[in-house]
Amino acid sequence: MATNLTEGNVAGLLLRFAFPLFISNALQAVYNIVDMIVVGQYIGGAGMSAVSIGGDILHLLTFAAMGFSSAGQVLIAQDVGGTRMEDVRQTIGTMFTVLLSASLLIAGICFFLRHPILVLLNTPAESYAYTLDYTVTCIAGLPFIYGYNTVSAILRGMGDSKRPFVFIAIAAVLNMILDVLFVVGLGMEVFGAALATVIGQGISFLVSLAYLYRRRESFGFDFKKESFVPQPAALKRLLALGIPMAIQSAAVSFSKIVLMAWINLYGVVFSALAGVYNKINTVVSVVSNSFTTAGSSMVGQSLGAEKYDRVPQVLRTVLLCGVVIAVFLSGVILLFPDQVFLLFTKDSMVLATASILIIPTVLNFFGSATRSWGFSLINGSGNTKLNLAVALIDGMMSRMGIAALLGYAMGMDCLGFWLGDALAGFMPFLIGTCYFASGRWRASR
Repeated sequence: MATNLTEGNVAGLLLRFAFPLFISNALQAVYNIVDMIVVGQYIGGAGMSAVSIGGDILHLLTFAAMGFSSAGQVLIAQDVGGTRMEDVRQTIGTMFTVLLSASLLIAGICFFLRHPILVLLNTPAESYAYTLDYTVTCIAGLPFIYGYNTVSAILRGMGDSKRPFVFIAIAAVLNMILDVLFVVGLGMEVFGAALATVIGQGISFLVSLAYLYRRRESFGFDFKKESFVPQPAALKRLLALGIPMAIQSAAVSFSKIVLMAWINLYGVVFSALAGVYNKINTVVSVVSNSFTTAGSSMVGQSLGAEKYDRVPQVLRTVLLCGVVIAVFLSGVILLFPDQVFLLFTKDSMVLATASILIIPTVLNFFGSATRSWGFSLINGSGNTKLNLAVALIDGMMSRMGIAALLGYAMGMDCLGFWLGDALAGFMPFLIGTCYFASGRWRASR
C-alpha cells in the first residue's frame, strides 16, 4: 500500500502520496478558477462578482463534506495501520449514508432560502441575477460534491491517492471545455459556467463510484443495502472526529462569507476583486490541502502502528514543501502582478484597483502553506477537542476579529478585511506547534 509506513523513507513516501493529491487538487482549483477567468473575460465585473459570491456560498455548503470525509479518511487510515478491516467496512458504509443524506438536506434548505441568503450577503444589484443563477445551479450539484469527497476519502484512507487524481482530471477537463462552449459559444453567461461545473462534478462522481464498486472486494465493502445502515460504533467515531472538523470547515467558510458581505457594501468592483483574491489563494490552498491530507493519513497510520518517531519526519516534510511553494508563488505575484490580474479580467475599473490585493495575497500564501503542519498533526492524531478549538480560534475569533479591527476600527476598509483574513491563517501553525511540543499527540490512539 502506498502509505504503509513499515519500511522506506518517510519523506519519500509522503511526497509520493502528496504529489498525486497536489495534482488532483490543482486540477480542481484550475476548473474553479476557469469559471472566474471565462466569466471575467466575457462578462466583466458583474459576472466576476456573481462567481465570487456564489463560489463562497458553495464552499460554505460543503462544510459537512470536508469535515466528515476528512474524518473518515483519518479513521480508515488508522484502522488500516492497525489492520482492523471490519472497522474500515463499517466506516465506509456509515460515511456514505451520513454524507449523501446531509447533501440532500442542505441543498433543499438552501434552495428555499436562496433569496434571503443573497440579501444577507449584500449582493450588489448589478450582479444579483447572475449570482442567483450561479448559486441555484451549484446547489443542485451539491450531492455530486459530497459523493466525490466520500469516495476520495475512502481511497486515500486506504493509501490510494492516484485514482482521485484521475477522477478530478475528468471533471477539470470537462469543466474547461463546457465553460467555453456554454459561456462563449452558446452565450449562457454565468449560468453556463455553473452548469459546466455541475456536469463535470457529476460525471467525476459517477466514474469514481463505478471504480469503487468494481474493486469492492479489495475494500471489503459489498455495496449491499444493509451495508449502508450506519453502525453505532462507526457513527460515534465519525461524529466525534467529523463534527469538530466540519465546524472547523464551516467556521472558516462562514468567516469568509461575513467578510464577503462586508466587502460587497463597497460595490461591485470590490466584490469582483474579492473573487480574484479568493481564486488566487485557491492556488496555495492546493498545497495546503494536499499536504494536510497526505500528512494526516501518514500521521494517522504512524500512530495506529505506534511508530511515533516517524511523525516529526512527516511534519518537517509537510512544512518544508509548503514554504518552498509559497516562496515561488509570492515571487510570481510580486514580479508580475499586472499579468496575473489580466488573466482574470479586462475590466478597467477592476484592474485599476487590483494592486490592493498583493500584500494580503502574499501573507495568505505563507499562512496557508504553514497551516498544513498543524492540521496534519491535529487531524492525524484525531484530537477532536483541539480541532474544535482551532476551528473557533482560526475560523471565527481571529479571522473576523482581526478583519474588523483593521477594516473598521483602523479605517483600512477592504484592505483591512483582506489583511485580517491572511493573518488569521497562521493560527493553526502556532497551535499545532504548541501541541507538538507538548507531546500529547503520542497518547491519542
